[in-house]
Amino acid sequence: MAASVYLQPITLVSGPQAVEGGAVRLGGSMAYAREFALVVRSADCAVTGRTVFTPEAFEQAIAPLPDALAAEARQQWANLARVHAPLQLGARTIRLDQPQVMGILNVTPDSFSDGGQHEAAEAGRAHAAAMLEAGAAIIDIGGESTRPGASATFEDEEIRRVLPAVEYCSAMGAAISVDTRRAGVLQAALGAGAHMANDVSALRYDPRSIEVVAASACQVVLMHAPGAGEDLHKGGDYSDVVSTVFDFLKDARARAIAAGIAEERIILDPGIGFGKSLAENLSLINTLPLFHALGSPLLLGVSRKRMIGALSAEEDADARLAGSIALAVKGMEAGVHLLRVHDVGETVQARNVWRGLRDAALTDFSQFPPL
Repeated sequence: MAASVYLQPITLVSGPQAVEGGAVRLGGSMAYAREFALVVRSADCAVTGRTVFTPEAFEQAIAPLPDALAAEARQQWANLARVHAPLQLGARTIRLDQPQVMGILNVTPDSFSDGGQHEAAEAGRAHAAAMLEAGAAIIDIGGESTRPGASATFEDEEIRRVLPAVEYCSAMGAAISVDTRRAGVLQAALGAGAHMANDVSALRYDPRSIEVVAASACQVVLMHAPGAGEDLHKGGDYSDVVSTVFDFLKDARARAIAAGIAEERIILDPGIGFGKSLAENLSLINTLPLFHALGSPLLLGVSRKRMIGALSAEEDADARLAGSIALAVKGMEAGVHLLRVHDVGETVQARNVWRGLRDAALTDFSQFPPL
């Protein structure tokens, strides 16, 4: 394996007018960066070079690089500023120029936070309707728990759980994502009215999944998890978690494109909590802006996760709202496009307040007169 290069935004600002020389808008989001680190790593992940630069000094920063690394750096530089088209999910158009909220609908008996609460059709229907009313742009339906230690679900059982939920969400006119790693479940869900695949194995678990996504032309979320088999959390041994996850998602994206999946249909998720320690999760969250260099919209799923309890007072999953909001705001600051959450109303309120602050920063020239 040869050396690799990474372009990491390191200084985020409220808008391009806030700093002399302007700033780069990350992924067409409401996040802006003024300073960047060009990091070169050897085959064993050791850092062999680090240069901090501003946009006008980009060519100077990459001048010492070998041709292949310079070409990769130019591609990542273009990706950082790429504006992503809206998602067209059925009749719904989901714009990606502000953070959007994806509401979680678990129809499982054993999910880590709300297992069993929405398994019955009436309870699930009511919860989905409440999330849509609260401002969820997408409903993400899951029929298998992927928490550490969860038992695998047979495909026919997962279909039995998921299809009624897809049908009642479709009847509401919802944009529907299905959280599954099985091709048969995805195919059945798409046939019942779903619009997006959310695959925690990045289309590795079931060899047919990549074919189903390519044939259906649906949107797809590719998530990092170290395990490719039944245990998604197995094998999380990283020399450097950030570059490992970046490289994994880069390869998963390239593999999907080679299989016939259009790049504009790919969304990437760093997989917080999947086979990663607390320190590794924190490293990923603190370097989220880096992942815009991959050239796809970003999804962040941190709602109610164990790391929140680990950083606080070991609260149970249903008592982690404040920590979930804190991490969601961190994601917004990094330019994440989709936030996958349990607590939709509270997250939408936090997003709306954050957006109000950001809109004011972008338009109030009395504080930041033109330079």
